[in-house]
Amino acid sequence: KQLQVVSTMSVGFDHVDVHACKEREVAVGNTPGVLTDATADLTIALLLATSRRLVEGVQAVKDGLWGPWQPLWMCGSGLRGSTVGIVGLGRIGLAVAARIRPFGVSKILYNGRKAKPEADNVGATFASFDELLTQSDFVVACCALTEQTKEMFDKRAFQLMKPSAVFVNTSRGGVVNQDHLYHALTEGHIKAAGLDVTTPEPLPTDHPLLHLKNCVILPHIGSAETQTREAMAVLAARNLIAGVTGNEMPSLVQV
Repeated sequence: KQLQVVSTMSVGFDHVDVHACKEREVAVGNTPGVLTDATADLTIALLLATSRRLVEGVQAVKDGLWGPWQPLWMCGSGLRGSTVGIVGLGRIGLAVAARIRPFGVSKILYNGRKAKPEADNVGATFASFDELLTQSDFVVACCALTEQTKEMFDKRAFQLMKPSAVFVNTSRGGVVNQDHLYHALTEGHIKAAGLDVTTPEPLPTDHPLLHLKNCVILPHIGSAETQTREAMAVLAARNLIAGVTGNEMPSLVQV
């Protein structure tokens, strides 16, 4: 065989057929850890941009709509006193929870395969998926894309959310049914959505979500920080070199 190793410059490896690699004894490496802070920072930035209508406000200035002061013009949702639900309390989910606490939120809920002791460090409480959806003012997806999480945010999930809820996804586009999200946004089931990931990527410029004022979409830039991308490249290279030289990879994907 010619292929010895696959090294991806990302945490997620859903774009790699890891089972086929395992059958062929091809090692797969990824780059977890080094992009946690950058992605968590971007998640908070996207949440604020969406909830406080920043993109809409910038466009209003450009369009000449900034007139005399009006009490309720461009008002959005605040974090203080709110309940934030995080789906997937891994490295990035924990980092998001740690960053959200200083905003004065009332409660942080999280959901995953099981309760995690490290959740106590960020004051997060385990809840069922349905409980998290019904109670949260902000729902943040930080979970991996698996068969279990594929399109978990669908019509039923959005209907369980508060009409005032803001949904943010910086995990993988595949965890969301985008048609159902579009209808949830246009029919008032949720207030707004912020996406750094979509299906497909890039999202076609004529996609309906791109024409909604209450949907902020970024071009998958969660880890787009210079130092972070350099660290990812180095780790990916180290994985590759270790794989082809028969040494232990610094970050081997376990299948």
